[in-house]
Amino acid sequence: MTTRTLDRTGPEPGPALHTRWNARLIGLVAVLALVNFVVDSAITAPLVVLPEMLDHFDTDQAAWLNATTMLAGVMWAPLLGKSADIYGKRKVLVLTLLISCAGAVVCALAPNLVVFVAGRLLQGAALAAMFLSVAIVRSVCEPRIAMIIVGVVTSGAAVLNIASRFLIEQLAVEFGFQILFVIGAAVAAAMAICVRHLVPESLIRTPGRIDIGGALLLGGGLAGVLGYVSLGSDLGWLAVGPLALLLGGVAALTRWFLVSSRKPDPLIDVRDLSGPLVLTLLVVFLAAGSYQSMLQLIPLITDVSAGQGLGYGLADQGSVALLLAAPGIGVTLGGPVSGWLATRLGPAPTLAGAVLLGTAATAGMFLGASWLPVALCCGFLLGITVGALGTSGFNMAGSVASPERQGIVSSLVMVMVSVGAVVFNFVGAAVLSSTTVDVAGEAANSATGVFGYIATACGAFAVAAVLAGTLVRTTHARRVPTPPAPLSPTPSPSTPSPERHRIDEGAHE
Repeated sequence: MTTRTLDRTGPEPGPALHTRWNARLIGLVAVLALVNFVVDSAITAPLVVLPEMLDHFDTDQAAWLNATTMLAGVMWAPLLGKSADIYGKRKVLVLTLLISCAGAVVCALAPNLVVFVAGRLLQGAALAAMFLSVAIVRSVCEPRIAMIIVGVVTSGAAVLNIASRFLIEQLAVEFGFQILFVIGAAVAAAMAICVRHLVPESLIRTPGRIDIGGALLLGGGLAGVLGYVSLGSDLGWLAVGPLALLLGGVAALTRWFLVSSRKPDPLIDVRDLSGPLVLTLLVVFLAAGSYQSMLQLIPLITDVSAGQGLGYGLADQGSVALLLAAPGIGVTLGGPVSGWLATRLGPAPTLAGAVLLGTAATAGMFLGASWLPVALCCGFLLGITVGALGTSGFNMAGSVASPERQGIVSSLVMVMVSVGAVVFNFVGAAVLSSTTVDVAGEAANSATGVFGYIATACGAFAVAAVLAGTLVRTTHARRVPTPPAPLSPTPSPSTPSPERHRIDEGAHE
């Protein structure tokens, strides 16, 4: 009689798990990749028309227009992740896309800044679409092919993102920046319909209820702390508004932790966070934040000429348009390749390899800051890093979570990516602003600031590499079973014991 044990860290049990590529799976991947294009149209695409938005609303508060959506996404992510585990991943993904669509409509019609910011808060729900797509993939595919598809889904939209930048610029000139949000609303609505009709619903549910109070405390606490980081540089670190956000955020997070450690069914059970998952989240926070900060530095370097004598600059070395596109090309390759490697090496070694590659590429920018060929190479490698980092982070977190917790665990990865991006972007900005020099009566970033910025990102990558190495050793130790102790006494081969005789007879039977 054979006994089978269900692997609770694998995909959801169901009648149609995909084990290889087929037409139905290709259609699913295409839909989910386009869903992640919605994320870009809501989160980062508005940066292309940021100057037009500032002029239209007659404000210089770029942080309110830019960071609001990311902060809102951090608030939305745990709530939607937990809801997906309880009510179904497809259902919550459709709801997420509809909320983002509503936010885009509000932004397109906003008569003033307050209404526009409210729309951006709604658009922040789109951030959940990425990790919900990952959770859906893991629910309908066997683990080996799921790791590859996660890379395709999370990175496949990068090519569309590159092309859309040029289209948005042209359309904004003719129709105003509002056209971006009209397009974003239309794409989100179309994807909601496609997901509803083409994506299968998950079969596993987590019994329980939504901890609304915990969601508000966690989301509000994270948004308060990150709001202080985001707005402190513009309004002043000791200004009343940013300080109130910081104190309120810390108080909310403290309250959430104390309450969640006692609740029977909290939003995130802090008592159930395993060591490998905590290490994975820390690696993602450090490495993703470092990459995002380097992405923010590249336009600043390309806007300076070496002839200005600042000790860096690429503007007079030829076209730098490719430098801005190189990371996107790398992302497209990095995701699927890292997924393929994870099926052979495991997600932990692949994640560690991505972090090491990012460390080397960031260190290369010490030379690339003043030499375009090196900068092109480093930008491309950084793109590969972020594609591999996102894919491996989701794969690693998913491999240590049970099927009924895939939604909330995937949301934690997305939260750490967002938190890292906000923190390191503003840490880098603080490094630059504290080391400016005067050039012809205008403030300019000094070489000390630029290289200090690179050193900060490189140091964070190095710490992430150490943690990733620890993660590899931890997961390897868990996989290698302890050899059984030898039986004593050991029977002689020539005189088999009664027990061995019965085993031999059983074998013949």
